[in-house]
Amino acid sequence: MNKNTKTLTYIGLFVAFMIGVSFASVPLYRLFCQVTGWDGTPQILTEAATPEDARERNVLVQFTSRVDDDLAWSFKPLQNKINVQVGVSNLVGYKGENEGSNVSTGTAVYNITPAKAAKYFNKTQCFCFARQSLAPGQSENFPIEFYIDPDYVEDPEMEDVRIITLSYVFYPADSEALDAAIEAGYNPVTN
Repeated sequence: MNKNTKTLTYIGLFVAFMIGVSFASVPLYRLFCQVTGWDGTPQILTEAATPEDARERNVLVQFTSRVDDDLAWSFKPLQNKINVQVGVSNLVGYKGENEGSNVSTGTAVYNITPAKAAKYFNKTQCFCFARQSLAPGQSENFPIEFYIDPDYVEDPEMEDVRIITLSYVFYPADSEALDAAIEAGYNPVTN
C-alpha cells in the first residue's frame, strides 16, 4: 500500500468515525442528562418515594406547556401548580388533544428550572421522549409521578429555591424541531 492510499484510508476511517459520533451524540447526551440531572433534566427513577422519605419542607411546583407550531395539538397541565412536601410522591398530569384532521404523533421534551433543582426532581412515571399518537379530535391524559429527593433539604444551594417549574414542549415526532430541542439540552422556551 503506497503512502497516498494509506492517507486516504485514514481520512476515510476518520470521516466514518465522525459520522458515527454525530449520530450517537444526541442519544448519548440525553442519557447523560437523564442519569446526572445535568442541564435541568430531571432524574427518572423506577422507585417511588416512601413515607420514611418525607421531610418538613414544602416546595411549590409549577407546570407549564407549549406545543410546536407544526403540531396541531392543544396541550395543557391539569393543574398549574401544587405545593409538595419534599420526599412525598405526587401524581399530576397534562391533557393533550389532536385538533387537526389527521392522526398525528408527537414527542415531549421537558426541563426543570432552576436547573440546579433538577438533580433532586425525580420522576417515577413520565410520558417524555415516548411517541404519542392521537387521532383527530382524540384527547389523552398524560400522567407524571414525581417526588423531590429528601437530600434537597440538606443542600445549602437549595435554600433559596422555593419554586420549581416543570416545563414540557410537544414537538412532531421525528422532526427537525424535536432534534433541535434535544440538542439544545432540554431547554425549551416556556410560556
